[in-house]
Amino acid sequence: MAVRSPLHHRRRFALPGPFTENSQNAGTTHTERVACLVGMDKLVRVIVAHRLRAGAALLLLFLAGLAATPFLVQHVAEEYEYPGLPAWEANQRISAEFGTGGYERPFVPVITLPGGQTATDPGTASVLADAFDTLGEQPGMRVAHYGNTEDPGFLSPDRTSAYGLVYRAPVEQGGMPGDALGETPDVGPEIAELLRPELPASAELHVTGLDTLATSGDAGGLDVPVKLAVAVLAAAAVLYWLFRSALALVPLLIAAVAVPISMLVLLAVSTVAEIPHAALMALPLIGLGIAIDYALLLVTRWREERSRGASAEEATRLAMTRAGNSVVFSGVAVAIGLAALTALPIPFLRGLGLGGMAIALSSVLVTLVLFPMLLVNGRRWLVGNDRAVRRDKAASATWTAIGRWVVRHRRLAAGGVTALLGTLAVVAFAVNPSLPNSDQLAEHGPGHAGLTTLRDAGIPSGVLGSFDVYLPDAALAPEVTARLGELPGVRAVAAPEDAQWRSGEAAVLSVVPVDEGGSVAGQQLVSEVRAAVPDGVLVGGNTAQQLDYVDVVYTALPVMIAVLGLVTFVLLARAFRSLLLPVKAILVNLLSLGAVLGILVLIWQFGWGTEQLFGIPANGTIGTFVPVTVFAFLYGLSMDYEVFVLARIREEYDRTSSTQAAVVHGLGRTGRLVSCAALILCLSFGAVASGGELDVAMFASGIAVGIILDATLVRGVLVPATVAMFGRWNWWLPAWAARLLRVPASPVRERAAEGVQLARQA
Repeated sequence: MAVRSPLHHRRRFALPGPFTENSQNAGTTHTERVACLVGMDKLVRVIVAHRLRAGAALLLLFLAGLAATPFLVQHVAEEYEYPGLPAWEANQRISAEFGTGGYERPFVPVITLPGGQTATDPGTASVLADAFDTLGEQPGMRVAHYGNTEDPGFLSPDRTSAYGLVYRAPVEQGGMPGDALGETPDVGPEIAELLRPELPASAELHVTGLDTLATSGDAGGLDVPVKLAVAVLAAAAVLYWLFRSALALVPLLIAAVAVPISMLVLLAVSTVAEIPHAALMALPLIGLGIAIDYALLLVTRWREERSRGASAEEATRLAMTRAGNSVVFSGVAVAIGLAALTALPIPFLRGLGLGGMAIALSSVLVTLVLFPMLLVNGRRWLVGNDRAVRRDKAASATWTAIGRWVVRHRRLAAGGVTALLGTLAVVAFAVNPSLPNSDQLAEHGPGHAGLTTLRDAGIPSGVLGSFDVYLPDAALAPEVTARLGELPGVRAVAAPEDAQWRSGEAAVLSVVPVDEGGSVAGQQLVSEVRAAVPDGVLVGGNTAQQLDYVDVVYTALPVMIAVLGLVTFVLLARAFRSLLLPVKAILVNLLSLGAVLGILVLIWQFGWGTEQLFGIPANGTIGTFVPVTVFAFLYGLSMDYEVFVLARIREEYDRTSSTQAAVVHGLGRTGRLVSCAALILCLSFGAVASGGELDVAMFASGIAVGIILDATLVRGVLVPATVAMFGRWNWWLPAWAARLLRVPASPVRERAAEGVQLARQA
């Protein structure tokens, strides 16, 4: 007689109400009780009863999302704004009135005269002045040099070399002040072509500057549609390996619907917040990964219940009530993490946070609505063959073995992972969010040749970081010039009376520092200049704006972390009916995030394998917005896996009353799911990191590394090890706390003998 699959016996099934016992699982688990709180059982009934209407609504939203995408592209912000930052306001005034300078860094032509000539010789000085003046007559150029300032700071000590500052107006519409270092077009060759014919015969000319030295601009990379296609194909391969049936298409279908709907929500968000161009490139890929993650959790649980003999309808209900609440809590956790960005007074970060929240919550909504519609009548062939049924019916042998090892060696496992993450977190304290110094940029090419010539002539490299000061009244120029020229660390103050340096009653002057803006001395000079200028005079420049940005964002970071921790604690305490688990989750999350930042420092700041992995040389710094955005995204995404793993461990604990058995069973059931979900999300962010802007590559690689680290060492070892270490205290929720959280209390209990036996049988 042929052996029949457990799915052969199909039962007619009516969706039960909350707390109804199921024939496969006696009793009502904590997970089902929480599901009742969020109305998951009712949601299944409503969607199944009105699936035609729900399907029509999703179809309309899907089509509207497709139609909205071109409009969204037109509404993205090409220029980043930082209202309220003093240096940004100064740079905006300078750019608006003079058309050059402000945030833009100067290009520096360096001229070495032939033997026997000095820049102060009357004939030679006149030729050099005329050459620089010819350059200054070009549209969109503002030039300072020895001829129009008479400041010897523009000459080498032996007077055989001279340099100038050339501020060039943005070449393209999108290239306004605010571009990252190296993304401004290199006009060095253009400057050299204009200047060389006017110089004395045999004079050497090199053009350098921070933007000439920085070779990290757009590295090409793939377009967004191509990146999406690559991410979809990679996800499809992982899903097929996991399911080995047509069920692999379900998460992809849910994600395909969720992403356009997310674009519709983003269009609505763009009416009240700035959606940056970089965010528009990254968010669709993020949405793809998140939606697949959420759908994967539900589909995996659906097939598990089907493998145990449940009908398609019953499996749908069980998957929604037991895993659907994890999707809700995970989506809320992601939204909470990103909500922190909206509290910062930076429109770019607010838009990124709101956009990420829209993507996460849209993915949750679409997943919870579309999943029951697709699988409530799911056929047997979606489950796969008998081999797949047997594999789903049992926990993963590999992850069960890992769970046993972790439980058996819990102190060693927890101590080893904590030591590794702690070491990486210590490295994170070396993070440098400032501008890179010239030594950390290109080691060859025309820019490097110019820098070498500059230094060989005895001129400090700080001149590359010259910055503008805006004077509302040109009559203040002599006083301000004299006052700033006396400051230690100032090599020269350029205050020409040329038309390019005057605009009505206003004027602009340039401070030429000895030290570069990426150094402590260079940053200190900016503060001293600000303190020295009269009221109404505005200090601009690249370094000043970076300092303002770091001060505003990272001063608020501790408060942001505290608020996030409090909200997360309440959310997880309600979810798991525990006081200890939320505290551990927050501490482990912070440790993991510190480790990720340490890895970013090693790769992008210290340059360990940067060129080999990404084809982009390290410049010794981490982009100013990268640490805070990586923190916000990873904080929520890490909680995804925290909820996935701990929800199943809590469910197993309710069934067995044994913490050790719950860890083994829970990890055996979720390990494969979390690793596959993490791999898909990692591939999505890996696609974002494949070329493009340097800061975007840093951000995406940080998320990808963090996800892999979190899904392996953190959720696969550290979290279960600490749960096993604390035993029954993991589940303690006293009556007073339960009343505040409005959930049932959870007394300390554990059937030790039975628990040990169950752990051995797992």
